[in-house]
Amino acid sequence: MKGRFFDLMRCSLSGLRDLFFERSCAVCGGTLASEEHLVCDRCRSDIPLTYFWNYSENAAMERLFDCRVSNAAALFFYRHDSPYCEIVRKFKYGRRRDLGLWAARLLGSYMAGGGLYGKVQAVVPVPLHPLKRWKRGFNQAEIIARGVAQKLGGLAVAGNLLRRRRYTSTQTRRSAQSRRRNVSGAFSLNAQQAARLKASGINHILLVDDVLTTGATLKECIRLLQPHFIVSVATLGFVE
Repeated sequence: MKGRFFDLMRCSLSGLRDLFFERSCAVCGGTLASEEHLVCDRCRSDIPLTYFWNYSENAAMERLFDCRVSNAAALFFYRHDSPYCEIVRKFKYGRRRDLGLWAARLLGSYMAGGGLYGKVQAVVPVPLHPLKRWKRGFNQAEIIARGVAQKLGGLAVAGNLLRRRRYTSTQTRRSAQSRRRNVSGAFSLNAQQAARLKASGINHILLVDDVLTTGATLKECIRLLQPHFIVSVATLGFVE
């Protein structure tokens, strides 16, 4: 009886929410059904998944790093004319943290099911410069890190392992060569944090970011991390 009461209350609150606050799908813009959350069932079933979490050797992503990483995965193929780009755009620029966390948990669930990421011991987000973080209000990579870490067994998020020591302009619309110049020397490793992680037995980390395009940003981070850790990589989007 008590359980039925709470079920009725949840349905009533959901109905009131839908009455006063129109809920629309982040992808197609259609109105969500009461049982749907953030992305409608139809759009969710059609996400252009990469299935990279099943690949022990992912040449598509790794070729951009000029180095060997343990594993690399992305949730979906990021095509600029695709409505699925709205997941990242609304998350990153529309401050839809709930949408980013939803996508990150979805990615983490797939990675956990793929069986290749069981040895990852901590998740590391690509850092934002403090000024850019203040302007945006959050670091999108940290949101992704939390969602993925949760689905990989509640792993620790090492948010201070990497630092952004130089402010860089956005990578959007830059050429591959310009992206490399833009982030060259922009990051540093927190040596004390690295030593603490190593001392606690953490040797394999997962580096995460929102979208992999040319690999310039992730490559700079990997270069700093690999002398100390085994590195795997994950992103929400992958630009073919």
